This record gives sequence, C-alpha cells and structure tokens, in this order.
Amino acid sequence: MTQPNLKPETRRKLEKVSVATLATALYKRGLRQQVIQDVRPLAPKGRNMVGPAFTLRYMPAREDRNQLAEFRNPEHPQRKAVEICPPGAVLVMDSRKSATAASAGDILVTRLMKRGVAGVVTDGGFRDSMNIARLEIPTYHNRPSSPTNLTTNEAIDINVPIGCGDAPIFPGDVLVGDDDSVIVIPSELADEVADEAVSMTEFETFVLERVQAGQSIIGLYPATQDATLAEFSKWRKTLTTEQSR
Repeated sequence: MTQPNLKPETRRKLEKVSVATLATALYKRGLRQQVIQDVRPLAPKGRNMVGPAFTLRYMPAREDRNQLAEFRNPEHPQRKAVEICPPGAVLVMDSRKSATAASAGDILVTRLMKRGVAGVVTDGGFRDSMNIARLEIPTYHNRPSSPTNLTTNEAIDINVPIGCGDAPIFPGDVLVGDDDSVIVIPSELADEVADEAVSMTEFETFVLERVQAGQSIIGLYPATQDATLAEFSKWRKTLTTEQSR
C-alpha cells in the first residue's frame, strides 16, 4: 500500500508548531471540531508527531465473532493494519471512545515503531501502557485498559473515514500531536495551514518576549496597533539575520 502524500517541507513545518496554534488556524477556516477529544500522550516526547492518517475502525463486539481464535486469522483487521500501515503514517483508531477494552498493546505498538510508523492514536485505551510509554514512538490514548480488544470491540475495517474522539478523520488527513493533544488537518489544507502556523508561532514568540518584559497585552495580542506590527517586523528581521550567521 502506497504512503499517503505529505510534502517533506510541510512535515518539517508541522513538527515545530503547537496543536493550539493549528487549532486557531483551522478555526479561521471554519473548522472547529478538529482536535481529538479525551486523548493524551502516554509520555511526553519533546517533539511533534506528524503524519497522514491510516485508519482502523472498531465496532461493538458480538460474542460469537470475538474469541481468541480470531487472532489466528492473518486477515484480522487489527493485525493486518499493524503490518500494512505505511511508514511515516499515523495509525489512528476509532475505538468508539471506549477504554473498556484495549485498542492495542506493547507488542503491536513496538511492531509499528519498528516499521517506521510515525505514531499511534486511539480514543480508547492501550494495555501495557507503561511499556508503551517508554517506547520512542509517540502514542496517545484515553486511559490504560488491560482487557483484550476482543472483550467489547471488534476491529472491522481498515483505512476508511472514521470518527476518533468526536473528530472526523479521512484517510490521508494529516495528524499532528504535541505534548498536549492531537489535531486533524484536512489533507488539502495541510500546506497552507503549516505556512500560517509557522508565521503565527513566530509572532507568538515575539509577543511572549514582550509580555515577559512587562508589556501589556492590550494592542499587542491580538495586534490591534500598527506600532505592534512594525515592532514585530523589525524583530523578525533581526531574528532572520541572527539565524543566517
């Protein structure tokens, strides 16, 4: 399966901006439900998770279909998703916002990490969460959950539109996760949102410097005075000069 398209320069830009900043950029475009609710990192990684979405959908389990023997099936959607999720993508799971059964455990997540997957997200829970937290791969869930996923959830479909934590996700949409949360950027907006978020981050860095120096936020944030924009332009030129040395 081919890897969803994400420009390297767009990935690099998204690695340096916060989910909060991206949420504001998407809000300006009328998109207000893009942050995945009630998921959090198992452990801070100090870097952003960025990658196109590769999806797995769970449905309520039916007892006659969900015995341990199901895991012997090489076409079992959960096992298959682990083996075909493209390197650089994010495996994101619609677990019905239920952490009563695990979406995956440390063995499957380790396999994804070794295959070069960029991250794993579920609106349910992980088992072996302490082990997963120690892995290098960024991972996000609702809370730890020890029972096998067969208990209440059945993995039913791969790489289809899903809802995860109330956010709509289509295959190839770009997921960005920081040490707070995860956001979904429609694939067709990824390039322009990345550009805007970089500019917004630069301005916010400028503002924070001024606030730390004791300046009032009135007229500064948001920039409602021409003098603020002039100061920012001067600050930006100075920063560019220093970075080029």
